[in-house]
Amino acid sequence: MARIVMKFGGTSVADLDRIRHVAALVKRHIERGDETAVVVSAMAGETNKLVSWARELSPLHDAREYDVVVAAGEQITAGLLAIALSAIGVDARSWLGWQIPLRTSGMHGSARIVGIDATLLDERLSKGQAAVIAGFQGVAPDDRISTLGRGGSDTSAVAIASALRADRCDIYTDVDGIYTTDPRIVPRARLLPRVAYEEMLEMASLGAKVLQTRSVEIAMLYQVPVRVLSTFDAESEGTLLCDEEDIMEKKPVTGIAYSRDEAKITLHRIPDQPGVAAAIFGPLADAGVNVDMIVQNVSEDGRRTDLTFTVSRSELSRSLDAIEKAAAAIGYRDVTSAADVAKVSIIGIGMRAHPGVAQTMFLTLAEKGINIQVISTSEIKVSVLIPEEYVELAVRALHSAYELDAE
Repeated sequence: MARIVMKFGGTSVADLDRIRHVAALVKRHIERGDETAVVVSAMAGETNKLVSWARELSPLHDAREYDVVVAAGEQITAGLLAIALSAIGVDARSWLGWQIPLRTSGMHGSARIVGIDATLLDERLSKGQAAVIAGFQGVAPDDRISTLGRGGSDTSAVAIASALRADRCDIYTDVDGIYTTDPRIVPRARLLPRVAYEEMLEMASLGAKVLQTRSVEIAMLYQVPVRVLSTFDAESEGTLLCDEEDIMEKKPVTGIAYSRDEAKITLHRIPDQPGVAAAIFGPLADAGVNVDMIVQNVSEDGRRTDLTFTVSRSELSRSLDAIEKAAAAIGYRDVTSAADVAKVSIIGIGMRAHPGVAQTMFLTLAEKGINIQVISTSEIKVSVLIPEEYVELAVRALHSAYELDAE
């Protein structure tokens, strides 16, 4: 007997047949005696439809009303799954964010979880009732419905698992776990049985789309064991997210991630003096732009230098506008930008104990004639910015270079 939180994404509940299939999976846990809570996303495509309706009526809509609209998708799924469970003899009820309650900040559209009162959920689970919870939503300080941003159901599930002191949080999706890289690019990519929290956090932030970054942060902070597995493959045991100490063999590189959503901006001939970086990145922060990779060239004369940084492509226009408005304070001579770039990253906790990992990456790319434009590193990852046309070649070459191909 265990206490389990199961989370099902949009493709897992895309239609009534799939909702019935999910109900059967939940019933198996109930029949084993597990106390089971289920967090659901909206049916596939439903959130996009709701967002488009809100934007069509008013591009500058009230964010509070936007949350009311888009939260409806998860509400519908929760109700339908509770009905499906009841139809096969499982005692179940649906829960919306405000009924738990799952309390959030007041930033509508991208709220942060600030607290969960799991008293009622705990009581119902202890009595054997399955809880079907609408993910992605909570209640803001003004008692209005709030949403956690796209992918927020993963965050809901892990946070609820923590609040319930669950033994595990199972994230069901349309893939059977975490792979060494995208199997669509590298058919010989391997399924990873275990991934450290830190590795998954890097993978999620660097382009891997299996889990939402904030959900991994919560899992790592509160030590919630998370398993990623397929809704449609009963044989696969998936991938377990766990502490680094729980992984016996630590290879130098665990996986290769990539992101095509990149744009590069270079400010030429900026003053090489204190305060200039703040003059650049302050206006970008005020404009809500997230800056990723940053490289400043060495100043030849001690007076002026160049600075390059990357942003997401969707934020390129906003970034250039913010830079232009701050031109007088920055004092640059010229600004150039490019959106035909991509980021490729190697990730692995084993990097800490293996020298030469970065050198292998640089040599491998050089042998393939791939020019590196920007480099960024942390203790367990190395990222490079390269021309977008070479992404697949780079990923395949690096996957082989670090001996990640399936045997």
